[in-house]
Amino acid sequence: MIPRPISKNLNHIGTGKLRDKVAIITGGDSGIGRAIAYLFAKEGADIVIVYLHEHGDARETEARIGHLGRRCLTIAGDNGDEAFCQHAVQQTLAAFDRIDILINNAAEQHIQKSIEQISAEQLERTFRTPSYTLFAT
Repeated sequence: MIPRPISKNLNHIGTGKLRDKVAIITGGDSGIGRAIAYLFAKEGADIVIVYLHEHGDARETEARIGHLGRRCLTIAGDNGDEAFCQHAVQQTLAAFDRIDILINNAAEQHIQKSIEQISAEQLERTFRTPSYTLFAT
């Protein structure tokens, strides 16, 4: 993202409110999702980051969560694909044996000069991306 969003809150000190919980965060590799991942890790949660294809961002987020003393699993794929969402849930259960929290943050947008220029396919993708995760968990 340009400009890069501020994700770290260096003043926040965790209190363990989420100790040993497991959180799946879609779109957790950057922006708001990354900020949530950091705060949840500071509160004691292990994190699963589901992201589309921003591998560098995901590795950076994973490393920071590790530095915070928590485990992080990254899963790349398309939240708009029901089979992928089911796969992400199964990978999470295999790694952590449970899911306590779902932060459904992933989004997709198609920038057009006018709403009339948005194609039916673009409109479907815009709604599909944040929705399929809800039904797979």
